[in-house]
Amino acid sequence: MSTADSAVVFPPSKSTVTVKLINPVNFGPAQIHRFMTPPVPGLATFPTSPSLCFLIEHHSGRKLVWDLGIRKDFHNYAPKIRDYLPTTKYHIEVEQNLVDILEDQGIKGSDIEAVIWSHWHWDHIGDPSTFPNTTDLVVGPGFKDAMLPGAPLNPDSPILESDYKGRELREINFEGPHALQIGRFKAIDYFEDGSFFLLDSPGHAVGHMCGLARTTSEPATFILLGGDVCHYAGIFRPSSQLAMPASISPHPCLPLSHEPFCPGHAWEQLQKSRGRETDQSVYDMTFGLDIPLANQTKSMLEDLDCDENVFVIIAHDSTVRDGVPHFPASLNDWKERGWSRDLKWAFLRDLRHYWDSKSVA
Repeated sequence: MSTADSAVVFPPSKSTVTVKLINPVNFGPAQIHRFMTPPVPGLATFPTSPSLCFLIEHHSGRKLVWDLGIRKDFHNYAPKIRDYLPTTKYHIEVEQNLVDILEDQGIKGSDIEAVIWSHWHWDHIGDPSTFPNTTDLVVGPGFKDAMLPGAPLNPDSPILESDYKGRELREINFEGPHALQIGRFKAIDYFEDGSFFLLDSPGHAVGHMCGLARTTSEPATFILLGGDVCHYAGIFRPSSQLAMPASISPHPCLPLSHEPFCPGHAWEQLQKSRGRETDQSVYDMTFGLDIPLANQTKSMLEDLDCDENVFVIIAHDSTVRDGVPHFPASLNDWKERGWSRDLKWAFLRDLRHYWDSKSVA
C-alpha cells in the first residue's frame, strides 16, 4: 500500500487514552443513492451498517463515551424522528442501550464523566437519560440554538428534553482562547494534556465533531473518531494524497486468500465510465446539511487519512466492525496489529459484483 507523508503536525505529548470500540446496533439495508453518487454497477444497497461508539479512558480514571448509537426503544425517540423512521424501511437490530453494555462489564453509568455526541442524528444519540445526571452531555457549536428546546416542548425538535434535562449540556467553542489547530481542523484539547482532542468538522450536521485520541506516544499514533464526517470510506479514498494501490493484501473480497488483489485496469475503467479520475474517491457525498462545506471537511480528513500513524474510523464502517476486537478489548495497539493497514481498502469488498464482472484477480 502506498501511503503519502502527512503534512499534519500533531501537538507533542506523552499522555494517551485507551480507546475501546462498542457497536450497540446494526441496521439496514441502506439505499446507496440516498447518500452518495455516482452509482457503481451492481451495487445498490449496503445490507447492514453499524453505528460505532467508543469508550475513552484517561489514565486518571476519567471516562468518556463517544456517541450512543440507536436507543433500544427507538419508538420513543422525539416525534419528528419516530415518524421518520418507517420511511427508511430499515431493519434495526439493537438489544441493549450502550450503558447496559458498559455495566455488563462492570463500568457503571456513574463512572462516565460525559457523553459526547459527534452530532445530533438519531443513529448516534441513543438515550442519554439512561446515564445519571452527573454525566454531562457534550455537543458541537450551534447545537443549542438549532435544537433547543427539545420535544415535547418543541415538537419540531429531533431531540428530547429528557436527553439533556437535569444534566450539564456543554457546547464546545472552537473559537475561544483554548482553541488549537491540528492540520486544518480547529481543535480543543479535552483533558488539557494532549491525549484527546475534539475537532470541528462541519458540514454533515449542525455541530458535527470528530475526536482524535492519542493511542501511543513513542511513536505518536492516533485513532480518529470520524462520526459521520463521511458515511463511507469510499467517499474519501482514494484521494490525491492516498492513491489506489497497485496491489492490496489481504484481498478485500477473499480475506483468507494468500493472493493479493490487483484493481489495475478494472479500477481505471470503473472511474472512467463514471466520469472520474483514478485518484478520485469512489463516491461523492450527497447527504448532509451543507455538502460544499462537508466536502471541505472531507479534504481536511484526507490530510490525516494518508498518515500511517492515524487510524480513521467512521461510524458506519462495517469493515472496522468486522475487522477489530470490540469492547472490553482495547484498540490501542492497532498499528502493531496492522488493523488500519489491512482495513484501509477493505471497503472494496462491496464492489465485488463489479470486480467479478471484470475477472479481477
